[in-house]
Amino acid sequence: MPLSDKDRIFTNLYGFQPWNLAAARARGDWDGTAAIIARGRDAIIEEIKNSGLRGRGGAGFPTGMKWSFMPKSTDGRPAYLVVNADESEPGTCKDRDILRHEPHKLIEGCLIAGAAIGACAGYIYIRGEYAREAKVLQAAIEEAYEAGLLGRNAAGSGYDFDLYVHRGAGAYICGEETALIESLEGKKGMPRLKPPFPAAVGLYGCPTTVNNVETIAVVPTIMRRGAAWFASFGRPKNSGTKIFCIQGHVNKPCNVEAEMSIPLRELIERYAGGVRGGWDNLLAVIPGGSSTPLLPKHICDEVLMDFDSLREHKSGLGTAGVIVMDRSTDIIKAIQRLSAFYKHESCGQCTPCREGLGWVNRMMLRMVEGRAEVEEIDLLEQVTRQIEGHTICALADGGVWPVQGLIRHFRPLMEERIAAYKARQRQRLAAE
Repeated sequence: MPLSDKDRIFTNLYGFQPWNLAAARARGDWDGTAAIIARGRDAIIEEIKNSGLRGRGGAGFPTGMKWSFMPKSTDGRPAYLVVNADESEPGTCKDRDILRHEPHKLIEGCLIAGAAIGACAGYIYIRGEYAREAKVLQAAIEEAYEAGLLGRNAAGSGYDFDLYVHRGAGAYICGEETALIESLEGKKGMPRLKPPFPAAVGLYGCPTTVNNVETIAVVPTIMRRGAAWFASFGRPKNSGTKIFCIQGHVNKPCNVEAEMSIPLRELIERYAGGVRGGWDNLLAVIPGGSSTPLLPKHICDEVLMDFDSLREHKSGLGTAGVIVMDRSTDIIKAIQRLSAFYKHESCGQCTPCREGLGWVNRMMLRMVEGRAEVEEIDLLEQVTRQIEGHTICALADGGVWPVQGLIRHFRPLMEERIAAYKARQRQRLAAE
């Protein structure tokens, strides 16, 4: 059964209604917030744990568990909540709609999450290109302050909490939580070595939790409707609802909130009008944003859209940015374009990433033409394996996984491209 409208968390995802506080309250936001906070830190964290909510930013780490890592007693240092709104993953645009159409869900979520982790303040780090969204978010925060929902005795809860918007400068690497913290501190956005983890030493050397926009925005509804309600959607360990960004060669590209574990084919056909030219015209789908390996049609026929099902097929849910490619796609060129993106966005701190992604892109440029030897396909994969898992952060992994997926599923096409190039060369030489 499709997700019913009464069970959708994001009821203004498409902006049919105003984003302001009055409209948000009419939709049910800010209802009983003080009572939720009054339940106490442990009760809020336990409810989020029981809901099965996993991070919606890509990694899928259990949210309640992440919150529980924050120290229960203070050593004199303040604690902070940081919201990652640096949505820069190609193929992903879910947080953008939350920021511009439902900012009060995020703001209320920040207040509740801040209370759960003992934070005195929250920082929303927003992508620099999201100029309109930043203005809406700032205006919504000012509304919340005027209504007594933020600041001293926030929402009448007896809890003091301040919230700030910080605009980034358009660096993809700042989507990594420690690089985001470095940038927030005014330094170059470069990932930190872990440990220490942010829960021990984060923003300004203080205990910090970093969560994605969608993760924080669903918290108030979970607390109001209960963990059991949220956990009733999807499979165990893959529970809840999720915003999917469906784009590419579909008849109706869209963002849609649907239940976790929905079959990929049903998701595309029910909400995006199906693949252009029909399902049989499908070549491949990148299921979770550009850093997740593609899946060919025969896997897309049956795979479920959740963390575990996609991992079983050596891909991932990631941010749920679903990129659909039909048979007109030059799949080798498409993956080369992604390798160029990750090469460009490397911060350069780690040698395998800085040097390796350049190698990968140069090899992929030759693969697009077929100007290579068949043996170099194995060399290309070997280079990706030498990069993967050998860097401080996961940017390099995300840069090579698409290439690994291409080789895993479309190696015959790569060999065919090389053979065709050699045939053309022979014909040219014969003509001379």
